[in-house]
Amino acid sequence: MSPKFRKEEGFVFKIYSNEEERMHIHVVKAENEAKFWLEPTIELAENFGFNSKEIRKITQMVEMYGNEFKEQFAAHIGRRIDD
Repeated sequence: MSPKFRKEEGFVFKIYSNEEERMHIHVVKAENEAKFWLEPTIELAENFGFNSKEIRKITQMVEMYGNEFKEQFAAHIGRRIDD
């Protein structure tokens, strides 16, 4: 199960349920995908296909919604944010 947390400008922000515990978000658009760590700071973890302009845009969006993504991640995975 991979719930969609947000869809904006064609980018879909979601997580995959059976992955690692460290808070992160996946961003998908067409054939491209990137993974961003949400903790301890927002940071690009992996990029498969996005160009540098798209990564800058996605980074801005992840920073804008970072706290919301952390809350959604914690609710979905079952962890408290301050664990």
